[in-house]
Amino acid sequence: MFIPVIKGQGTDEQQRKWLSLAYKMQIIGCYAQTELGHGSNVQGLETTATFDPQTDEFVIHSPTLTSKKWWPGGLGKVSTHAVVFARLITDGEDHGVHGFIVQLRDLEDHRPLPGITVGDIGMKFGNGAYNTMDNGVLSFDHVRIPRNQMLMRVSQVTREGKYKKSDVPWQLVYGTMVYVRQSIVADASSALSKAVCIATRYSAVRRQFGSQNGGPETQVIDYKTQQSRLFPLLASAYAFRFVGEWLKWLYTDVTQRLQANDFSTLPEAHACTAGLKSLTTSITADGIEECRKLCGGHGYLCSSGLPELFAVYVPACTYEGDNVVLLLQVARFLMKTVSQLGTGKQPVGTIAYMGRIEHLLKSRCSVQRADDWLKPSQVLEAFEARAARMSVSCAQNLSKFDNPEKGFAELSADLVEAAVAHCQLIVVSKFLEKLEQDIPGEGVKQQLEALCGIYYLSLLHKHQGDFLATSYITAKQAALANELLRNLFTKVRPNAIALVDSFNYTDHFLGSILGRYDGNVYPKLYEAAWKDPLNNTVVPDGYHEYVRPLLKQQLLNAKL
Repeated sequence: MFIPVIKGQGTDEQQRKWLSLAYKMQIIGCYAQTELGHGSNVQGLETTATFDPQTDEFVIHSPTLTSKKWWPGGLGKVSTHAVVFARLITDGEDHGVHGFIVQLRDLEDHRPLPGITVGDIGMKFGNGAYNTMDNGVLSFDHVRIPRNQMLMRVSQVTREGKYKKSDVPWQLVYGTMVYVRQSIVADASSALSKAVCIATRYSAVRRQFGSQNGGPETQVIDYKTQQSRLFPLLASAYAFRFVGEWLKWLYTDVTQRLQANDFSTLPEAHACTAGLKSLTTSITADGIEECRKLCGGHGYLCSSGLPELFAVYVPACTYEGDNVVLLLQVARFLMKTVSQLGTGKQPVGTIAYMGRIEHLLKSRCSVQRADDWLKPSQVLEAFEARAARMSVSCAQNLSKFDNPEKGFAELSADLVEAAVAHCQLIVVSKFLEKLEQDIPGEGVKQQLEALCGIYYLSLLHKHQGDFLATSYITAKQAALANELLRNLFTKVRPNAIALVDSFNYTDHFLGSILGRYDGNVYPKLYEAAWKDPLNNTVVPDGYHEYVRPLLKQQLLNAKL
């Protein structure tokens, strides 16, 4: 984030100076926004940057315990500089949170500069996991920096201490946000596909029960209970990859529009990326844990690769925006969109379906046979109708409150569900759009179509209450969807291994004995056990002191 935020909020002169140093690794930067007392509520940050007109400097200060910077990655031991977000104060007036480039450590001996206290925040979740990252704590005691180290692309402070907005639109800062969140969605696809690769391969190796006349037991992957948990995650990994590819295009489109001073799609792009970050990271974190469970007891071994993968990935649900807070941002956008319907302002992009709100509120599902659920137009309308009706219902309930903010707080759980419905629609629509393209390879498109069906039908099954409550589908049509879903599990089963092999992960990259490409799991698990340091000795340390007296009944009784 150090480089992207300078790109987004720094002037041309600041970019020339600081990006050159960063790219050459002459300085190492971090992004210092989160504090001990505030994370998601950026406007509540307490660190101050007070302008001193006599010296033409900003005084950076941590006035309270809760104002200490807390969590920035790379801060604890490595970074020499930071983009610090602090409350800008000029002539006693608070202008809100702005970014400042602050040197933290001496470039010769790496010791903290005067007025700066910096260190690591300590051990975090997991065995190794994110503990390789030096997340830090940072405190300022009236640290002075030159005025030109305030990021001044959007707003500026003059030599006389006057605060003013520049001619550059403030919306440009959103470009950085879109870039970061599209990267997070791509990472979600990568992490989930690793977990699914391990679980799928091991499910084919593992055999339990079902032996007939002394023959081999049944492969675990052939049980429908295993398929119903595993294959939707496999489909999700592909879905997230395709929506991630689309987000890269969206970032390019947003960037070009911003440069042309076209901000028409910006609110929709912001809501879209916020929602997809939340949706994909939550599903991926839960999916990795589900894959561990799908591997049975052996999945709990560190050598399975899954505990470490989970510990490394799970903070993605919190960093760059808490997932629930992001969904509430999406919900606000949806409520604003609903309120503007009928005013002549046409919804654009991923919210364009709201322009057909009258049709979506009246329409009913026309599915009569299970295979009807394979029709893209039918599927898309089902998810559009569900999302639209949930948003309209929330808007109607909000209108009953005299105080909109109080209503928003009271209905926040319903609003989150409406936001999830909207985000799931986006992923489904981008998966369907992918299938409209030419896809090379014999039979590949058919397998992707089956995975797409598994993705949207598993969502329909999981959120069946939404679809039924909004009256778009009937119980009979829901049952037909479940019937097709089971059939698609059977269709994907013969190619499940090929579908995870297509991720092209090496054994070294996976770091999992259970997910070995050659399936040689049991011998390698046995070998790995003997490499454990506990097995360096036959008799454990402490045996003669503690265990042997217990076995020989040589314990001393307490004298009371």
